[in-house]
Amino acid sequence: MTSLKDIRTGFLEFFRARGHEVVPSAPLVPFNDPTLLFTSAGMVPFKNVFTGAEKRAYVRAASSQKCVRAGGKHNDLDNVGYTSRHHTFFEMLGNFSFGDYFKEGAIDAAWTLVTKDFGLPKDRLTVTVYHTDDDAAALWKKIAGLPDERIVRIATSDNFWAMGDTGPCGPCSEIFYDHGAHIPGGPPGSPDADGDRFVEVWNLVFMQFERHASGEQVALPKPSIDTGMGLERIAAVLQVVTDNYDIDLFRTLINASVEMTGRPSKGDDKPPHKVIADHLRASAFLIADGVTPSNEGRGYVLRRIMRRAMRYAHGLGAKDPLLARLAPVLVAEMGAAYPELVRAQPLIVETLRGEEEKFRTLLDRGLKLLDEEVQKLGAGKTLPGAAAFRLYDTYGFPLDLTQDALRRRGVAVDAAGFEAAMAAQKKAARAAWAGSGEEADAAVWFDIREKAGSTEFLGYVHDAAEGVVQAIVRDGKLAPEARAGDAVEIVVNQTPFYAESGGQAGDAGAIAGEGGLLIEIADVKKRAGGVFVHIGKVAKGAVKTGDPVRLAIDVARRTATRANHSATHLLHKALKEVLGEHVAQKGSLVAHDRLRFDFANPRQVSAAELAEIERRVNAVIRQNGPVETRVMPYDDAVKSGAVALFGEKYGDDVRVLSMGAALDDAAKAYSVELCGGTHVRRTGDIALFVITAEGSVSSGVRRIEALTGEAARLHLLEPARVARELAARLQVEPAGLADQFDLREKQRRQLEKEIVELKKKLALGGGGAAAAPAGEEARAVGGVSFLGRVLDGIEPKDLRGLVDDAKKKLKSGVVAFIGVNDGKAALAVGVTDDLKDRLSAVDLVRAGAAAVGGQGGGGRPDMAQAGGPDGARANDAIAAIEGALKQRAA
Repeated sequence: MTSLKDIRTGFLEFFRARGHEVVPSAPLVPFNDPTLLFTSAGMVPFKNVFTGAEKRAYVRAASSQKCVRAGGKHNDLDNVGYTSRHHTFFEMLGNFSFGDYFKEGAIDAAWTLVTKDFGLPKDRLTVTVYHTDDDAAALWKKIAGLPDERIVRIATSDNFWAMGDTGPCGPCSEIFYDHGAHIPGGPPGSPDADGDRFVEVWNLVFMQFERHASGEQVALPKPSIDTGMGLERIAAVLQVVTDNYDIDLFRTLINASVEMTGRPSKGDDKPPHKVIADHLRASAFLIADGVTPSNEGRGYVLRRIMRRAMRYAHGLGAKDPLLARLAPVLVAEMGAAYPELVRAQPLIVETLRGEEEKFRTLLDRGLKLLDEEVQKLGAGKTLPGAAAFRLYDTYGFPLDLTQDALRRRGVAVDAAGFEAAMAAQKKAARAAWAGSGEEADAAVWFDIREKAGSTEFLGYVHDAAEGVVQAIVRDGKLAPEARAGDAVEIVVNQTPFYAESGGQAGDAGAIAGEGGLLIEIADVKKRAGGVFVHIGKVAKGAVKTGDPVRLAIDVARRTATRANHSATHLLHKALKEVLGEHVAQKGSLVAHDRLRFDFANPRQVSAAELAEIERRVNAVIRQNGPVETRVMPYDDAVKSGAVALFGEKYGDDVRVLSMGAALDDAAKAYSVELCGGTHVRRTGDIALFVITAEGSVSSGVRRIEALTGEAARLHLLEPARVARELAARLQVEPAGLADQFDLREKQRRQLEKEIVELKKKLALGGGGAAAAPAGEEARAVGGVSFLGRVLDGIEPKDLRGLVDDAKKKLKSGVVAFIGVNDGKAALAVGVTDDLKDRLSAVDLVRAGAAAVGGQGGGGRPDMAQAGGPDGARANDAIAAIEGALKQRAA
């Protein structure tokens, strides 16, 4: 039997031997592509190469690409568990040609690999071609020797691929494997093609046309190849099974799930085990690639996947978080091929455990509500969309989870009604939102780049430079000039100003020119992939397109920003050392006055850990080691151990930052990372590093805020300054502050105690000649002595004791005291023992509670307590208790 690992390796090595660059899998989160939720195909990382927007150092490539299809246009979630081939996460094996070999080379390589290296019998293979693609049909006949009946022509879009409405497109050719006549299904193109007998194992896309907006297709000057082979599908074929979930990887995961739940994978329990295995894999890889569960975007899709698996685990009787316990099994199986799983294992386990524990309570409540709704159903058995939406809105049940839960009961869900309720909620949310419209339309910046090109950045070396104004934008539109008082966005051919990127804030400074021109620059942004936009206001003079100008940054601000940026790299490394290799950067802010660093970690960082992190960073600062940046090929940078940072896309050449040692001696460096920002020259230039805060950003993401340099020094001195000020006010030396506070705290507690005692005396009629003893103040109500008082400032915890004391003095009767604090009322009613058989304190206190906006009240016949939010109506409560007493005592 050929293992999944062997198949992956065999595929990549086959194409490596044929001159292909073996490219590592890209992350599941596509960089800078808002059209895609996740990487969903092997060609996604090469999209810009196919369109010509990006050049690579190679023209042939092969990869095993991580893919997720569980949201948006590509969504296989509902089918997972109930078919033999659907997955949320899968690996796509692929080979690619960027204007190099074409149909003949692709078909020859594919046929050689599947028949010779993989050893599939030729008589079990059938291929499809687009119905007009005579070239492909002829090549299959020539290379593979296939007869016409096993070269099936397909006229539908299944065999014609397009990147979008416009752009590269072309016919496809697919290779199918025949499992045998004992499996239901027919060949491709037949009415029974959806059966499991013939399974597609490889799709070859021949990109040979470009489609224009008019619909016209013209031949590309350099046709390309994009192929995709599902690793799980080919593994099933080579391991002689007809269900992807019977391959070695899934057998291992499902066996572990069976062992942990005690429920065999058969009958009605088979789909749940398949769902758990698949969704665990998808969840773990998404978490490892930086996605965290949330209620929007990618995080919401992850949460849906996790919760669907958790519902099935609940149905199998799992009492402890099952996915968290299964995660190490997955990492052991796939960690060698994908080391990011190993690094992120602690984060994966803790995220799964936290979500599962959180969802368990919601699941129990939601399923109870679902049961109640189903019991209401009459004929037709369709759950109303409004009820399904209520489950989503209140308990976080996505529609597919509700549909899954009702599947076995034969109950349908009104999906249209659900979507209508969802749309109504979104419409209400949008009503309060309006776009600012402050920035120029993106088309303006692309036009500028088209005419003037990208801006040359000089700021790694220079703080000031000469340049020529390329464009002026006012109010979102190109303008020929700007005058004093105008808010402007200026583009210059070259600049020392750093544009906001990689978390580092843009520079501030000034642009000067002839005629006394002065433009105060507050920020710099990067637009259209390389146009530096200087944002500011014309303070003096006027500026026109084509004017020569002098640009100068605020050096002090840049110096402080450099220190903060360099410190984030030291912090990143220290976090990994103290917390573990699972720590991954999730975002950052590097400004001149502070730094902020977001990172993946499943729990709060303890005070001791923060102190150790701070100590390590400052130790590197004190060593005053060299800080060096150098441009080198990306592959060389990775080989040197450089770490790529979150949210950055890297070209063939990258800037490598080494801190603590020169790049030629990078093994001795404390930190080696890829970074395009500006940095100090030696670690000692940072001077000092102080963590000021640590907290949660979202589930599984923590944030550290810190200061460096002079700001850090002033922060550390602030407590001493405050201490000196307090000491002066208290007329003691700073060293005596602690003793002084202890003394004053003791005095405060004593005074509070005395105040409480005085209030109690006043409540009971003591404390002066004007106050009457309890027995004298009581009045007869329905033949029963009644004492009712409103007591300002008496705490609820003291009321019961006061009522007991008053009862003793009263000997026979009813006592009602109401304490008022912070506008709220606390009630206590006591009935002496001789009356409790005919009068209940509970009934009386409830009457009083209603008067102050409270509900209920509880206790015993001789003592009951309650509360209410409206302390201003305390006297009304006394009157209500008196009225209830009169009614009951009569």
